[in-house]
Amino acid sequence: MEEGVRRWVVDISKWDPQSSDFSFGLSLLPSRDHSSVTRFVKMEDRKRALVSRMLQYVLVHDVLQIPFPDIVIKRTLEGKPYLDYDKFGLRFPNFNFNVSHHGDYVAIASEPVCLAGVDIVSYDVPQGETITEFIQFFSSYFSSLEWDNIVNAGTSDDVLLEFYRYWSLKEAYVKAIGSGLTEGLNKVEFSHTRWTNISAKVDGKVMTEWRFWLFELGDRHCVSIARVHPKSAAMSYKTTLKKVDFTEDEYNLGLHLPNVDIVKLGVEQLISILQKAFDCKHRG
Repeated sequence: MEEGVRRWVVDISKWDPQSSDFSFGLSLLPSRDHSSVTRFVKMEDRKRALVSRMLQYVLVHDVLQIPFPDIVIKRTLEGKPYLDYDKFGLRFPNFNFNVSHHGDYVAIASEPVCLAGVDIVSYDVPQGETITEFIQFFSSYFSSLEWDNIVNAGTSDDVLLEFYRYWSLKEAYVKAIGSGLTEGLNKVEFSHTRWTNISAKVDGKVMTEWRFWLFELGDRHCVSIARVHPKSAAMSYKTTLKKVDFTEDEYNLGLHLPNVDIVKLGVEQLISILQKAFDCKHRG
């Protein structure tokens, strides 16, 4: 079951494709996915969107061994991706994944039983306003304890990093359940020991059915990952799951799976894998 747990990231900062190279990469995806990439005007946004889609197809194929032409990935109204696959015999019937991109990185995380949430944050320094002014806008999303930890973190840069780390965890929480809503996030309070042993409470009650991790990616980025029982899914996402009701033993096995190391992939690797699949499809 551990093979259903994946944590992949791609650094796109050094990928500077020519227009023809980008178009070739896009052509390796199903035509139904093209508009989700080309709707962006800026090339940096298009790069993130393209790599995000590539990661999803490569990961689903790698874990579940579904032929590329049979992989159909859709999104809920709130934007959470899911695998639309009705054939029986899936290795992990509840396999699900989540994606995130910000700054230089694109990430994907998957789970075989529990829900997966992932969020990447680039520690961007705000332009045209002070760090204090910037973070103040978000103060209502944090508990009083979290806010105290943020504003008392040290230098202005320490404050900014502390803010982004808490924000990344809260985003991973929202993205795991697929709600798309940030309302009431101040009631979800995170605790940690130097950003390890992370736990959370809602209205003072420990969220025992959740697991959280935060990793520094280097060059001022971090990624947060959340794992939770499928019954916590928002209704729109719950309907996409093959199984929601698990026995206590099944669920505990999924909840306590080791959190695997982050694997860094290159854009060229993704293109190569997809190209081989594309060539095989056309030879067949």
